[in-house]
Amino acid sequence: MSFFSKLFGKKDDSQKPVVARNMFNLQMNDIITYDFEDYTIVGKINYDDHGFKWHAYQLEGVSKTIWLSVEMDDELYLGIYEKVKLKLSEPLSKKIEYNGIIYTLEEKGKAMIHGIGRSQNVNGMTCEYYDYCDEEEEKFLSVEKWGSEIEVSTGYEIEEYELKIIASN
Repeated sequence: MSFFSKLFGKKDDSQKPVVARNMFNLQMNDIITYDFEDYTIVGKINYDDHGFKWHAYQLEGVSKTIWLSVEMDDELYLGIYEKVKLKLSEPLSKKIEYNGIIYTLEEKGKAMIHGIGRSQNVNGMTCEYYDYCDEEEEKFLSVEKWGSEIEVSTGYEIEEYELKIIASN
């Protein structure tokens, strides 16, 4: 690059153009605004249960970390999940009570995992998952078994218009 190009700010054409983001191609360090708070994408887990695929993005905010679940099944389903401390033992029950709410098992299975960012430590693993919902199908309980460790998250559905995406680059 010549002296005058540097001086007058000629653009470096080698930079990749920013790709328009959607729920399926979010990248590390993209910013998601949800419920008046900005979150940075710091991890992503891709789940694959015999060809049925969905994603979970780890979003880090100032005061908490949440997960954005993205699934396409006839239509787009989005959910916000937050980890909770709930001791469960195997075999898992068809009904689980948490904070006075009874959750009923809706679906379970095993998925192959591809993780990136902070979630790269689970890359290549298999996860057993158990999806529960309340009677009104408004609140959800996600149980994931990673080896001998069981993680539990509570969540709820959101609409795509509730999210604003700012691409990092």
